[in-house]
Amino acid sequence: MSIYHTHRTILLLSANPKKTSQLRLAEEMRDIKEGLRRSENRDLFSISAAEAIRPRDIRRAILTYKPHIIHFSGHGSQEEGLVFEDETGAVKFVDAAALAGLFELFANQVECVVLNACHSKYQAAEIARHINYVVGMSQEIQDKAAIEFAVGFYDGLGAGKGYDFAYKLGCNAILTAGIKQHLIPELIESQNLKSQLSSTVSQNIYIERPPSEAKCYQEILQPGALIRIKAPQKMGKSWLLENLLSSAREQGYQTAKLDLQQAENSILDNLKTFLQWVCVDVSDSLDIEPQVNETWQDIYGVNKNCTRYFQKHLLSVSENPLVFAIDNFERLFQYPDIFSQFCLLLRGWYENAKGGDRVANIWKKLRLVVVHSTEVYPSLDSNHSPFNVGIPIELPEFNQQQVKAFATGYELDKQLGQSLIKLMELIGGHPYLLQQAFVNLKSQQINLEQLFTLAPTEEGIFSDYLRQLLWHLQHNSPLEVGYKKVVRANAPVRLDAEVAFKLHSLGLVKLSGNDCLPSCDLYRQYFSERLL
Repeated sequence: MSIYHTHRTILLLSANPKKTSQLRLAEEMRDIKEGLRRSENRDLFSISAAEAIRPRDIRRAILTYKPHIIHFSGHGSQEEGLVFEDETGAVKFVDAAALAGLFELFANQVECVVLNACHSKYQAAEIARHINYVVGMSQEIQDKAAIEFAVGFYDGLGAGKGYDFAYKLGCNAILTAGIKQHLIPELIESQNLKSQLSSTVSQNIYIERPPSEAKCYQEILQPGALIRIKAPQKMGKSWLLENLLSSAREQGYQTAKLDLQQAENSILDNLKTFLQWVCVDVSDSLDIEPQVNETWQDIYGVNKNCTRYFQKHLLSVSENPLVFAIDNFERLFQYPDIFSQFCLLLRGWYENAKGGDRVANIWKKLRLVVVHSTEVYPSLDSNHSPFNVGIPIELPEFNQQQVKAFATGYELDKQLGQSLIKLMELIGGHPYLLQQAFVNLKSQQINLEQLFTLAPTEEGIFSDYLRQLLWHLQHNSPLEVGYKKVVRANAPVRLDAEVAFKLHSLGLVKLSGNDCLPSCDLYRQYFSERLL
């Protein structure tokens, strides 16, 4: 299985309790990140990390970062399990059954788990009942060998290779380092994987939604361009961004993607730390040695320092334009001091390119792309504008023709027949919900009758996504009250303008003039029973 041209989120977890031998976990994480940042496909990976984790932190990190690949570094103890530290500081074992049960809940999301810990084969075998690719260690492994395997494994992924190849490259890395432990890592594939791989379906189908793509491709060619891509979660923003960056690279442009989900909380403590992190991260993406300490002058403000750094060390060193993409921009909304200043900075860069002097010509080489989800709007003041310069791109749902093309990509158009119309009546043209339906139908995890019957229930394939939306409503009383009216009415409902706007930002309603109606029948069925 190749993951080339598919965006993947990697979650690095580590645990080294005080009463256990100390491992070189920080070195392992640093080397993994460095290798991926220097890889050909660095823009296709987001890396998040959680260190010194306790058992409860595992599920929290998975829920927060929604990873496709999970890498654990630490200690293992055969059948007893992986070793963690509990809230009291005592050693806590988590056995194979508990881990398998946890990963079963995320089987539709997580593709690969790497347990870089001694004797972790026992846990890997149980996890592989639910996850397609799992790596475990058959016996005790040296710290150096574990690091070499990890670096080799992610070097393979960074080159666009599949999990099988990456595993073999990791084993070879151990041998190349002169360590005779290359047979200790073992790759275990899911029992369901063979039937899934026999399908010719591509998980990487991209369906264009004119004129969104054409506008982006045209605008990115304009000197000093700024593009804002916004939509609710799981509407395909990342798909569009990756295609846009790929198109830019074909034009000979440099590209750097900053994923704000990767920013640790400490980085967001103050504006200076955050902007220096931005400078270093973009430098790494461009394979330029960071020179923040040499450039930063306290006599200037932090925004001025960041501007000087981009101008002198990033934009002036090449004649080729630079596309700087900022993904998950909504992460900053909860840090108002940083958010307001960073928006001023980006606006300033945008304005810098409008002149005709030498400095303006430098800034004309910069193309900015800002991507954010609209789910956070309900928590913002209605008069608060996230960012309002540049060209806005708001992704719509698929229309009927696009849904049919999507089904054809999964080779399901003939099987579905007229049921495709019934499916659209249930979930509309929502890209993620359609993808979930097509993947489960193609892999024969569910049939059409089961899909329609179970869809609005906790047993259905959409339950995780629906619960996330329910959480938003239950934590905002005006929205909950307003949406209750919408799903229980037989005609469009007139709501307070602010409530209607925020429900639309969540993707829960369609607007008919000034009135609201549920975005799809699935939402009507599910929420009419739960909003009491």
